[in-house]
Amino acid sequence: MKPVKVLCIGGSDSGGGAGIQADLKAINACGCYGMSVITAITAQNTRGVQDIYPVSPKFVAQQLESVLSDIGADAVKTGMLLTAGVVQVVAKKIKEYNIGKVVVDPVMIAKGGRSLMQDKALETIVKKLLPLAFAVTPNISEAENLAQMKIKSIAAMKKAATIIYRLGAKNVVIKGGHLPGAKQSGAVDVLYDGDKYYEFSAPWIDSNNTHGTGCTFASALAAEIARGKNIIAAVGKAKKLVTDAIKNSLKIGAGHGPVNVLGKMFK
Repeated sequence: MKPVKVLCIGGSDSGGGAGIQADLKAINACGCYGMSVITAITAQNTRGVQDIYPVSPKFVAQQLESVLSDIGADAVKTGMLLTAGVVQVVAKKIKEYNIGKVVVDPVMIAKGGRSLMQDKALETIVKKLLPLAFAVTPNISEAENLAQMKIKSIAAMKKAATIIYRLGAKNVVIKGGHLPGAKQSGAVDVLYDGDKYYEFSAPWIDSNNTHGTGCTFASALAAEIARGKNIIAAVGKAKKLVTDAIKNSLKIGAGHGPVNVLGKMFK
């Protein structure tokens, strides 16, 4: 049996809750084979990011070349891209290897508040990477940054999705877990495919252990797209996986514990 292959490009989380570690767990949970390219090494735990060591664009390019020239990828998911130079080499290799199924998670701020993207990197993502993206998956604050507007309602999420769509991504998924009022109304994500808006709702889960939700969602989305699902079905599957992962989250450390895609294995 030939495995479905998903390449994750992002930062390493020493605490295991987010970043590449979360990506690979989510991809395996979706029945796909995960590969990784490390763009930065972090010293972090449940309380936050204590330090970041960037990987040079040259070595990121070498990792990409090693994986893509030999194994290939049915889909690519990008996460933490700290510098403009790294964004440029990622975009260059995606074009060189003609990868069409690209999910961009525009990771900007860590759960503890540490910046995970330089200003020049964001500019380069908008210019070089979003036009290559099959889907982009910002949370509320990231969508506000990309769309340059405040988002306080589902109607505003839809407006922001339209603005972000014009930046070049084929599909925009804005995650609504941080939307004001979500605790009462539930967590609603909005998908815009350039034609219609779709809403994906799940009951609010009151948990402090939500580290890795964004990485998990985007990786699961990439895996489902790699498996041949259309964008609507893929978003639905990714939403369910993240909801279940929050339900089964792990209380470890003194801060935000990680979500858990492995279900009751640790219970």
